[in-house]
Amino acid sequence: MPGSGEPLLEFLEVMRRLRAECSWKAGQTHRSLARYLLEETHETLEAIDTGDPAHLREELGDLLLQVYFHAVIAEEAGEFTIDDVAADVTAKMHRRNPHVFAPDGQQRAAGGTPDEINEAWEAIKASEKQRSSVTDGIPPTLPALLYADKVLDRLERAGTEVHPGDDLGDRLLALVAEARVSGVDPEQALRDAVRRLL
Repeated sequence: MPGSGEPLLEFLEVMRRLRAECSWKAGQTHRSLARYLLEETHETLEAIDTGDPAHLREELGDLLLQVYFHAVIAEEAGEFTIDDVAADVTAKMHRRNPHVFAPDGQQRAAGGTPDEINEAWEAIKASEKQRSSVTDGIPPTLPALLYADKVLDRLERAGTEVHPGDDLGDRLLALVAEARVSGVDPEQALRDAVRRLL
């Protein structure tokens, strides 16, 4: 059953009050909170790996706290609000999912297979971004396997063939390419393999 949205509004007021009345929270900036956002993201990934819904629910709450914290800081600076964040991502979902949301007066696009839907998403995203290089928009701080996967995906879309060499880095890159061909997320596959050791 869909939620009422009231807890989200209440949480927004909690974050505004904490910024006003807690000296530690009042002193935080986007930059000082960056490490906590990264930490909470990794804790959420760990909760997903454990398969424990209660753990995942808790970690999603901590991740949501980071989103609201950053939005309240921006609100105070007159930059944007949490409503702006939600409106922007809602508009993005409408644009990038024409098989679900047809523009006014137009017929919905055909759904297709998951691969076809992903290709359409990527094409729409590329038309919006106007990238000047293959790595534009890929954070270089991503874990190496995920970074390699994303770069290989971009190169493949650009029609560029990759021929790794023989050193260790090249062999790792070849394994990421092999995972892509097999439809396997190399980052998740390695995490699963390490977890099996424990």
